Amino acid sequence: METDAKQRSASKEIVVFWLVGKKDSPCSACQKELGKGNFLTVENGKGLCMECADLDHLAFLPSGDAALSRRAKKYSKLWAVVVKFSRARGRYERQGLLVEEEALAQAEKECEADQDVRAARREYDAEHRLEQDKVLAERMRTRLMEMFPGCKEKDAALIARHTSERSSGRVGRSEAGRNLDEEALTLAAVAYVRHRHTNYDDLLMQGMERSLARSYVRGKIEDVLSRWRKE
Repeated sequence: METDAKQRSASKEIVVFWLVGKKDSPCSACQKELGKGNFLTVENGKGLCMECADLDHLAFLPSGDAALSRRAKKYSKLWAVVVKFSRARGRYERQGLLVEEEALAQAEKECEADQDVRAARREYDAEHRLEQDKVLAERMRTRLMEMFPGCKEKDAALIARHTSERSSGRVGRSEAGRNLDEEALTLAAVAYVRHRHTNYDDLLMQGMERSLARSYVRGKIEDVLSRWRKE
């Protein structure tokens, strides 16, 4: 089993497409029309249904449970990755796996046996990440007060908490932000002032274009930051 797993990991994954288009896609082997919601894979540039691709005996396992997916994939001699095209994002996104039913049953049995342990680990990890986020936000607050001594402590705390929010994609979660880079934290302060100390949001609600609204309030932002930089 271990040798098989190594061979599969070294080879190219089998990819199965979850059809979403209104137009049917025929199987190149049996000519069966495959409409929306069906699975199709491609071999040598030709689309094949699951039966003709010898994948029709596999069970679909949706994404969502990483441990279950990992174990089912480990025990399945044959497996495939299922992807679906997202029009909103303009790309294919992973939806789950096709695995052997026996492998899925074995994986479900193992996951059921240790679900309490995994739940406890998830809880611990969540608490650990929360503590890390609190430490980062406090370090940012301290650094912001050094950069802007005229800034109220409440404002500095709000800027730090907002920009350091995990998975937000904000500047505080970038490498520069986590390293307390002055430029990164200044950008976070600018964003905060724009929304809290100018009429920028009102201008957007009135229909003004974002670039024009930003230009309109730029002077006000500089005035606030200038005051904050003074003791």
